[in-house]
Amino acid sequence: MGMLCAVSFNRYGRLYYLDPVDLTPAVGDRVLVPTDDGPEVAECVWAAQWVDDDTSGFPKLAGMATDADLKRDDTQRKRKAEAKAAAKKLIREHGLPMKVVAVDHVLDAAGASARTTIYFTAPHRVDFRSLVRDLGATLHCRVELRQLSARDSARVQGGIGSCGRDLCCATFLTDFEPVTIRMAKDQDLPLNPLRISGACGRLMCCLKYEHPLYQSFQANAPAVGTRVTTPEGDGRVVAHSVPRDSVVVRMDADGSRCSCSRASVCGPRKAHDAQYNNA
Repeated sequence: MGMLCAVSFNRYGRLYYLDPVDLTPAVGDRVLVPTDDGPEVAECVWAAQWVDDDTSGFPKLAGMATDADLKRDDTQRKRKAEAKAAAKKLIREHGLPMKVVAVDHVLDAAGASARTTIYFTAPHRVDFRSLVRDLGATLHCRVELRQLSARDSARVQGGIGSCGRDLCCATFLTDFEPVTIRMAKDQDLPLNPLRISGACGRLMCCLKYEHPLYQSFQANAPAVGTRVTTPEGDGRVVAHSVPRDSVVVRMDADGSRCSCSRASVCGPRKAHDAQYNNA
């Protein structure tokens, strides 16, 4: 048991959970978060509070942001905006099929830009050696260009999914697990790419959230077309309703359809109930 707070480097961006140690940041306070390139300024979006989980493995806040830290952060954001504008202009001049997604700066102790990293997307590999030289001369610093995949691009840019919520990859997903068309088929979803693709153009990551439930249901429930005996009489399974853990049965008597729980038509369950109810 310990205390945790949540911070974000960008509004509506990914949340990072940290141990506040002896600090008591309130919502809206600017704090320092340890990173590989030194402490960075972030905004507290969830005040420190006690949690039941073990917090020993969480990183610790480096402190509250001072006026000097805020000034450095403001300078860094301005440099990012300038670098992004310069990169877009030079890309147009070089006629390269690239799209700038994000820009990152690492500042030295004096506040100068020591390194600029520009993230971009492209339909294929791009020869950007001349572009890097021009960017270095324009920005007066060392420049690196990194090509992102479609999923990584969506994670960096963020956005709203078809569900109306912020993209999972931009908020809480840390790793991209494989998503296949089989997951959509198992869940009886329409195989229209526009319906099952995310903002990145790839299959939606949320297809895998409920997939284990559908696999378990299909392994134990009678298949469509199987004859079953229900409390209402005999019939044939014509559909599944996984969220309700039930099957739809067309009755032999009058052709009507009824929804029955999976347990009521499952052979092993009925045999179990018959054995122990008669005992």
